[in-house]
Amino acid sequence: MMRALYDSKSKTIDDRGMKALFTQEARIQSWLDVEAALALAQARYGIIPQAAAQNIAENCQLSRIDLQEMDRLLREIGHGFVPMIKVLVKACSPESGKYVHYGVTTQNIQQTAQLHLAWQCQKIINGFVDDTLRNLARMAQHHKATLMAGRTHGKHALPITWGYKVAVWIDELLHSRERMKQAESRVFTVMMGGAVGAFHATGETGRQVQDCVAQHLGMHSMRVPSRAAQVYRTEYISNLCLLATTLQKMAEEVYLTSGEEYGEVSEAFKKGTVGSSTMPQKVNPKLAKGIIANSQKLYSVLTSSLYVSPRPFEADSSAYFIFDANLQESMELMAEIVMRAEELSRTLVIYPERMKQNVGITHGLINSEKIMMALVDRLGKDPAHELVYDMAMRSTHEGIEYGRVLREQPVIRASFSDSEIDTLLDPASYTGLCAQIADEMAQRVWSELDDN
Repeated sequence: MMRALYDSKSKTIDDRGMKALFTQEARIQSWLDVEAALALAQARYGIIPQAAAQNIAENCQLSRIDLQEMDRLLREIGHGFVPMIKVLVKACSPESGKYVHYGVTTQNIQQTAQLHLAWQCQKIINGFVDDTLRNLARMAQHHKATLMAGRTHGKHALPITWGYKVAVWIDELLHSRERMKQAESRVFTVMMGGAVGAFHATGETGRQVQDCVAQHLGMHSMRVPSRAAQVYRTEYISNLCLLATTLQKMAEEVYLTSGEEYGEVSEAFKKGTVGSSTMPQKVNPKLAKGIIANSQKLYSVLTSSLYVSPRPFEADSSAYFIFDANLQESMELMAEIVMRAEELSRTLVIYPERMKQNVGITHGLINSEKIMMALVDRLGKDPAHELVYDMAMRSTHEGIEYGRVLREQPVIRASFSDSEIDTLLDPASYTGLCAQIADEMAQRVWSELDDN
């Protein structure tokens, strides 16, 4: 199984407990948690004795389990889950042990347990996303009027503000947050339907037990607990990918505009940090590149999930193998992404003067649309476009300053004063609703997260 791409930054950022959820110990404990919830739910509906359920629940602790014996049985039996059942039975009293893992199948426990871990991990991921949004909201408000060049196809387009750029990230992140929330009842579900998902061994009571297990674990009950229903886990991985794309977009823009040619932002630098073993001057965008690399790797996980989701019939072990690995890897990759994104959004250094310098590099060419729109009433849209195009090309290809070209053009000279031409050429006078949108998106964060 592929794993997340760790680097030195992985050791410097507080993961808030996510990485502990990726260990083998956490996995085994999650199985035990589900077995305990199952026993207590079954006792509630009279399927097994209350005393047996209590004894089982008390022994569903990692400290009560003989892990060495479990490992020995794994090598002997060759089944990934049965050894845990055997050592749990041994840990319980003889009478209680009879009711361990009663009326369910392996995948019922393992899938429910993995989704329980994913749910715990997702809560922490949500916390990172919310904190990232708060950081971006503060940034958007502070830089709502910070002038910079808007770029399309890698070239100057129209003037924007840094706050507007941040507002785009905020909008996408809020939608990702909404998608994740809406998917919770479909994704984080308990499956206790037995071998094919139709409650053969337990009937209607089995459905009530499933609901009760979900309540114990703080999860949702699967409406049709089919072992072949993989689309919900695929949906979860897809939602993680969509979240990652926005965070990667943020990282890509930081990665590019922190280069010397742009110099508009930089990752925070701590004295003593080394970027290269051979180039002493290097200060690399470590947070951004970690987000980019882990995001790109995450997208490949979704592809294999889509391939295996349609496997036929009521169960297929090839699908389990893929999804067990994919869900684990997705969480590990997402953990690395959101950790870095939160720190990047909190510590990013902005250079407004360099942004202003860059937006003025074409001496007003970036305002050509404004000049064209100012001429529309006089000339009409198409003639105005042609005139401004000719002036822009003359400035670009003959190396003549744009302001001079405008002042030498008879139509412009007859239509505008020198001060009006200066205004037409000023990028700060043509940022549309950038500042307003930045402020609106910041306010939306405070409203949706219900704090300030």
